[in-house]
Amino acid sequence: GMVFQQFNLFPNMTAESNVMSGPVLVQKKDRAASREQAQELLAKVGLEGCGHKYPAQLSGGQQQRVAIARALAMEPTIMLFDEPTSALDPERVGEVLAVMRDLAGNGMTMLLVTHEMGFAREVADEVLFMDGGVAVERGDAREVLGNPREKRTQAFLERVL
Repeated sequence: GMVFQQFNLFPNMTAESNVMSGPVLVQKKDRAASREQAQELLAKVGLEGCGHKYPAQLSGGQQQRVAIARALAMEPTIMLFDEPTSALDPERVGEVLAVMRDLAGNGMTMLLVTHEMGFAREVADEVLFMDGGVAVERGDAREVLGNPREKRTQAFLERVL
């Protein structure tokens, strides 16, 4: 499953329809079963009762949670997140991170591109620090973020922490 930085929801479709789109259109699943699954997933990401709303009627955090539910509807074994909180105000960041924390706690494998170092330290098993498309440092999240070996990693963390 893939969750993009800019949500990429279909603006002419409700939250429920956005979540149903992959299973119905790509996997050719039953529409009624897909609607039920969409409602369950929206509730899982804290949006119970919001299925009738269009993206323009939702906050950025809500839109990103719809995008997470849409990705989960395809029943992926791994989730890819590309800066899922960068387009959000600080209050909404917490909403999205709470959903991702829950996914991690339930065993979902996630590959996450982020600048949220506290969150990475909390939920990541492994961190890969990249600079200019080059892998600079890789290892246990607590070790890399708490005691980085490479000067470039150290400089970055000094500036963001």
